[in-house]
Amino acid sequence: MIAAVGTLSAGTLSVADLARATSILTTIGDAYGSKVVGQASLKRSLLIGLLTGGHVLLESVPGLAKTTAAQAIADAVNGSFKRIQCTPDLLPSDIIGTQIFDYNRQSFETQLGPVHANFVLLDEINRSSAKTQSAMLEAMQERQTSIGGTVYALPTPFLVLATQNPIEQEGTYRLPEAQLDRFLLKEVLDYPGFAEEIEIISRIDAGVYDKDAPESPTVSIEDVLFLQDAVKKVFVDASITNYIVSAVYVTRHASTYISQELADGIEYGASPRASIAFSKAARALALLEGRDHVIPEDVKELRHVVLRHRIILNFEAIADNISPETVIDAIFESVKAP
Repeated sequence: MIAAVGTLSAGTLSVADLARATSILTTIGDAYGSKVVGQASLKRSLLIGLLTGGHVLLESVPGLAKTTAAQAIADAVNGSFKRIQCTPDLLPSDIIGTQIFDYNRQSFETQLGPVHANFVLLDEINRSSAKTQSAMLEAMQERQTSIGGTVYALPTPFLVLATQNPIEQEGTYRLPEAQLDRFLLKEVLDYPGFAEEIEIISRIDAGVYDKDAPESPTVSIEDVLFLQDAVKKVFVDASITNYIVSAVYVTRHASTYISQELADGIEYGASPRASIAFSKAARALALLEGRDHVIPEDVKELRHVVLRHRIILNFEAIADNISPETVIDAIFESVKAP
């Protein structure tokens, strides 16, 4: 039995602030829904990333509206959006920027790269080299870039959405665990339903995605900053914190709590970043649900997106088709909810 430790995170979210937050989130959600058909889990993850300032890793086959969804969220909050197509020959300077010599002025001029935007979509991040991937670590973690010895702060809010294609492995570079851990969530997308695919075609025929299509209602960057501040005020009881830490603790000591077959498949458990991610994401989910406090169901609902990229399975588990989600479900079944 995992011992409980008394900790408390007090929230001071007022009724008026909660109402304002709900109104802003409704506007963003409506703008998203006007462009993207279905993909409710993707919408939830993108909004959680927006509210917490955390980055999101998206995994799916091509053509499942990842770029459209990212663009829709950016447009909904009047934020700048940049898309970077990752390739093996992509250089760090192509992302963060570089210095160019101006012959007329006889001096170097700094040109900031596309990472200097509110929303950055790194398409097929696993196609970029390890050197280029490492260049993103400072931007993702420190919210800044260094060019020619000068530090340039990234805009606020700043959200990286990285995609990877699971069906093509030729010419790809495996993402290191250190970089995976810096993504708050990992969302795995599935194909749309039959009716949803018909709706997609109907919207294309109706010109919904044309450049001259009517704009959806938007909110301001100041509204987003208000939401990020509101999330920090969502109440988290000590029992919820213990529930989170207990689940993450089991990932590192699985043989004591779950079946030996599943426990033997875990190469590495989750780091304390997982506990931090659970706490942040659960607060954001509670706000999305119109609550000023976190409940155990929030944590459980987020278990896959928070842990699937943080629990590293060994070769034997992969060969036996044991998925991270199967291990995660077993872990949460072993931990008593408050």
